[in-house]
Amino acid sequence: MLGKIHLLEGDLDKAIEVYKKAVEFSPENTELLTTLGLLYLQAILAAGSMMQTHGDFDVALTKYRVVACAVPESPPLWNNIGMCFFGKKKYVAAISCLKRANYLAPFDWKILYNLGLVHLTMQQYASAFHFLSAAINFQPKMGELYMLLAVALTNLEDIENAKRAYAEAVHLDKCNPLVNLNYAVLLYNQGEKKNALAQYQEMEKKVSLLKDNSSLEFDSEMVEMAQKLGAALQVGEALVWTKPVKDPKSKHQTTSTSKPASFQQPLGSNQALGQAMSSAAAYRTLPSGAGGTSQFTKPPSLPLEPEPAVESSPTETSEQIREK
Repeated sequence: MLGKIHLLEGDLDKAIEVYKKAVEFSPENTELLTTLGLLYLQAILAAGSMMQTHGDFDVALTKYRVVACAVPESPPLWNNIGMCFFGKKKYVAAISCLKRANYLAPFDWKILYNLGLVHLTMQQYASAFHFLSAAINFQPKMGELYMLLAVALTNLEDIENAKRAYAEAVHLDKCNPLVNLNYAVLLYNQGEKKNALAQYQEMEKKVSLLKDNSSLEFDSEMVEMAQKLGAALQVGEALVWTKPVKDPKSKHQTTSTSKPASFQQPLGSNQALGQAMSSAAAYRTLPSGAGGTSQFTKPPSLPLEPEPAVESSPTETSEQIREK
């Protein structure tokens, strides 16, 4: 009973100590042994998840390898392994691990979210739409899911449904400026400059609040896209973004976006990469306020412009298969 109380309070270490003492007194109690084993599993997953957050993917994979020997059919384990490969940009291996996790836990929205995220990165938009739609069925109040769904719909050239998805994302997520930025890019590319400006100004308000309340550093490509959109919308000196110019080429490209409306050029596909969902100790507990500031424990990801060399090219994919 004392161990369960510690678990309810979220104190994993004390719960493990209590169950260890209980096993010493009753070493043949299968219920106690099973509970202690699951607690050790959660502790290792939590440690690996923290390492993933700090970008130590190889160290996290070493931890997960130990767990995989003992519990090879753990959905949270394969979810985390998949996102380690995603962080290492080995997307084929990431999809393989995530699909195994999805096979073991088909109703887990975090795994479906991650599958949609990886397929978006590989520009497989139909598959991304499939997994993100499934995730929304299980987690209908998470704004970032609707944003990623809108990105997939935009690239599938379903603009009207993309707008509806963005509108729902803006309604649900009151803190993430990336939602408004992506929505503004879509509206600008459709020639709706007035509505795009409204979303851009809403994004600036969210950025100002985040800067006042935390020392968050925004992704450089997200800042660059916001600068280009601000110049195209002729926002002027009201920009809240500051970013050093990398080279003369990028400077020239940034200033060239502020052209007359008759020569308006699209800013590129508003593809966005959301925050990957790792499974830690409280794996089965949904985050409180999915649209809150907890989504910004690390820098938010960005709207990507189309680049000549796509990361998911066939040559790279074949190299990843050989590495796997």
